[in-house]
Amino acid sequence: MVKTKDLRAMTLDQLEEKLLQNKKEQFNLRVQQSTGQLQNTAMIRKVRKEIALINTLITELKKKN
Repeated sequence: MVKTKDLRAMTLDQLEEKLLQNKKEQFNLRVQQSTGQLQNTAMIRKVRKEIALINTLITELKKKN
């Protein structure tokens, strides 16, 4: 899990790239869960919260500019 302080230091392009990475990870975790291979189900929740945080920061940056 990335800290908010580290995310705020990123540019808009970096945040969008991180968002794409997290969405891919979320997809992979969902596939693992559906096939019964996922051991740590809490990871889905952590990734989902990080996606929400990144979306919030992207919105803040867009409103600022």
